[in-house]
Amino acid sequence: MMETQKFISVILPLKLEWEPCYSLPEDTYEICVGQRVKVRFAFKEYIGVVSAVGITPEIAVERIQSIVSIEEGLEKILPEEIELWRKVAEYYLCTSGEVYKAAYPSGKVNLEEARAAAISRTMLRRERLLEGMREKIRRLEERLEKKEAMTARTREGTKARLMHTEGSEKLRKEINMAKEALAAAESSRETGTQTASYQGISESGIVLNNAQKEAYDRICEGFGNGKPVLLHGVTGSGKTEIYIKLAQKTIAEGRNVLYLVPEIALSRQLEERLNVHFGGKVITYHSGESAARRRAAAEDVRSHTDEGRSGYIVLGTRSSLFLPHHDLGLIVVDEEHDSSYKQDSPAPRYNGRDTALMLSTIHGSNIILGSATPSLEELYNCSIGKHTLVRLEERYHAGESAGVMIIDTKAERRKKGMEGNFSRKLISLIRETLSKGEQVMILRSRRAWAPVLQCDECGKIVRCPHCNVSLSYHKDEKGGFIACHYCGFRSSYSDSCTSCGGHLKNLGAGTQRIEEEASRLFPEAVVARLDSDATQNKTYESKIIRAFSKGEIDILVGTQMVTKGFDFSNLTLVAAIAADTLLGLQDFRADEKALQVLEQFRGRCGRRGRRGLFIIQTSQPDHPVYSRLSSGNIGMACTELMSERQEFGYPPYTRIVEVILKDTDEKRLTVMSSRLADELSGITDRMKDNPVEGPYMPVTDKIADQHIRAIRISLPKDRNLKKRKQKILNVVHKFEKDRRYDGHITINVDPV
Repeated sequence: MMETQKFISVILPLKLEWEPCYSLPEDTYEICVGQRVKVRFAFKEYIGVVSAVGITPEIAVERIQSIVSIEEGLEKILPEEIELWRKVAEYYLCTSGEVYKAAYPSGKVNLEEARAAAISRTMLRRERLLEGMREKIRRLEERLEKKEAMTARTREGTKARLMHTEGSEKLRKEINMAKEALAAAESSRETGTQTASYQGISESGIVLNNAQKEAYDRICEGFGNGKPVLLHGVTGSGKTEIYIKLAQKTIAEGRNVLYLVPEIALSRQLEERLNVHFGGKVITYHSGESAARRRAAAEDVRSHTDEGRSGYIVLGTRSSLFLPHHDLGLIVVDEEHDSSYKQDSPAPRYNGRDTALMLSTIHGSNIILGSATPSLEELYNCSIGKHTLVRLEERYHAGESAGVMIIDTKAERRKKGMEGNFSRKLISLIRETLSKGEQVMILRSRRAWAPVLQCDECGKIVRCPHCNVSLSYHKDEKGGFIACHYCGFRSSYSDSCTSCGGHLKNLGAGTQRIEEEASRLFPEAVVARLDSDATQNKTYESKIIRAFSKGEIDILVGTQMVTKGFDFSNLTLVAAIAADTLLGLQDFRADEKALQVLEQFRGRCGRRGRRGLFIIQTSQPDHPVYSRLSSGNIGMACTELMSERQEFGYPPYTRIVEVILKDTDEKRLTVMSSRLADELSGITDRMKDNPVEGPYMPVTDKIADQHIRAIRISLPKDRNLKKRKQKILNVVHKFEKDRRYDGHITINVDPV
């Protein structure tokens, strides 16, 4: 019995440390890796992916269940996809099932099943129609045969014979018409699932200057050496033109391109630009697209494999890494430093930049990572020869970098030089800019009208009942509401303290208040806002970006999303309000992140050869980040930061694994986190690593009624890194099992 029975292993969309074994029915035809099957696991049915065939079971055969069915209507998972899942799972200490679930979430699989069922119904109706047409032809041919037999029995020259002959001719014409219709219908069936043909590539509009040409040649040289390339180009240097030129070359060679951006908002402006050069070859994929459009995009990518076509360029955020890519020749990771590439929850907690490097290895593709403010991790990779560094230090239109003016808000308040959150110096500069018909962009890193509400009488700060954070006040025509930006809690707004009845005052200012103040100070200007509140409507987001690009908006107020990669030709003044909030993070990366945000924001203005100005309003004018920014020598600033990291043993010289514990019972959490830290310390002591830090309370130590503790482990970057990470995972799994503490612990590799 066992000799004839076939066994397979299956990846399920679950957190399982093993891949369950299933048997195939005896009458099952050949099955292969990548096919999807429906199976039962723990009394539920799941769609899984066949990961191995012909395996030898490690448990008793009688305990092995048979698959429910082979899902022939669902597309096969490519070997490259499964290989990527395994790499991601291994590096980020999760399971292949969790990566599969992220790549093919239930909603996507449901759409695939619905589409497969619809196609099946359509095919059935078509087959019935075709069979009806064939039956009609058979009946006509039978009538023709009878008619010809009658003609043969009728005497020559009679009227009856003439009628039979005319009838036969009519039948032959009808049969021929029916056969032509049948042939057309069968041809339509065979080609009906193919996508429309693509437009050709336009190479017009891409003219590289001498600096870009030199960088382009060095990039190609780096690719020739088989290394990833970091393009360190100052803002406005024309990195996008180089990416497009590389993409054109790749597609001309018959291979495909993946172009990653960190934010959806960036993709909207870039999509229009890519369409000019690549037409219908551009496939956009991110969570801002509808489920139907994302499914169509995935099918379009897959169809290149099925039909042997090549030449697509996918523009997407990190989720597009898990599309069924075929024969990738180039991966572009724009703004590689951006923390938006990191997935925090749920698993896999992967970094899109590093996962892109894994994907490039699988496909043997070239990969270029670009930024005006590269991450220290990438600069380190270049310093040790792992990656190739290419610098692009000239702006495309030969303009200068924007000047930096620092305004001390404490000094201005003493001199009564402030109007709300705007200094009179900034107000004067904005008016001067508007008078010349130029545009202004204002950065405020907090959204809402007021980030904090505090009682005048008792001093109590209004906090979320489910999180240890203050509630933010959002103003609207109905009086407004207070909301938690962590768990989503919302309540109507009252200006009275619930404890003592005192008056609540607003502390600080969010983008909504800055927008309101700007509208009051500059009544002649058109003012708009771009933050996650305003952009919940994606149509509105595109409208704002397009309107600002066309000059229909004079002042744009926004959060960090306005700092990233936009190209506005008429923008000459940018200002950061309360810039110090970028520095107040309890994080060893705080200065690096602040420097990146401010330098990126500075680069938004003064393009097309115009001189721009960057205003920083701060109460800490002597902070090292501002002096580094003012010097204009970002390279020197990065060198200083690298020295600090090396001295204190932080990344990129080490790897960090963060173990997070969450529990509604704070006492139990305190005990469990301490015990786990002790067990982890025992292992790291034997490995002679840096001591385990924690457990400690993060800045936000309670979210959605869950108390939080963190344990941070620093590991040396050496050949034993993989083994050490696995030991950490083993300790956590054993701890969960022994203490019956499953569901409370998560592991975050390389937190940002």
